[in-house]
Amino acid sequence: MMGSLPMGGSVPETPIHAFTEVAEPLVFNDSNNLNSIRTDIDLGGLLAFSISNVVTASEANAIIEATERFGYRDEAPGISTPPGMRMNKSVHWVADDALTQPLFNRISAFLPEHINGVPLYPRLSQRINMYRYDDNDIFNRHTDGDWPGYSLDESRTVMHEWRFGIRSALTMILYLNGPEDGVQGGNTRLLDVNGFWNDVVPTKGSALFFRHGFSSASVIHEGGRVHGPVPKYVARINVMYGSD
Repeated sequence: MMGSLPMGGSVPETPIHAFTEVAEPLVFNDSNNLNSIRTDIDLGGLLAFSISNVVTASEANAIIEATERFGYRDEAPGISTPPGMRMNKSVHWVADDALTQPLFNRISAFLPEHINGVPLYPRLSQRINMYRYDDNDIFNRHTDGDWPGYSLDESRTVMHEWRFGIRSALTMILYLNGPEDGVQGGNTRLLDVNGFWNDVVPTKGSALFFRHGFSSASVIHEGGRVHGPVPKYVARINVMYGSD
């Protein structure tokens, strides 16, 4: 797809990746006895919360390794951001059900059953937007758009767009490393209704959730600047709402 560059401009045919077959290190179990806990974040009425222990350290490391094999790039496929907003590296990929369905099963009990009267869809979009923040990288304040769901077709060579009235309503930011790995900075900052920032420290294996889409309910946020030699890795995953 056409890819957008951090300081403006575009690159044609920026790839979206997939494995030619299911990668064994990315086959997750439904539970792993992670003892997850949901913690709500007070933004003055806006919906935001975190869930601890969504993936294990080894699972997080496997995702990082997989996406480094794909190769991070300056350009991001299929999205458009103003110059100077997204100042990090990106790789997009379409994961398998063997990864995304267990992730959903681990978190589903903590997710809102309905948003604006629309029911939770029992699958996560399999298109995952990965971001790597190197030294001095930042994602300046913005709101996330809403998206259709995506998955691989049977040939594993085509990204299939879901067209059944199913649309994302929540951003899931899965933290794949954090201060315990040497990451300096990189807090996710959420803006509350009174104009104050609320900082969420990236914790390896945990996930942050908040409303998205271009409405007054969407949470303005930024990915804080990272310092030092250890990059921060996050996966943005879309939580879907709607029904077939």
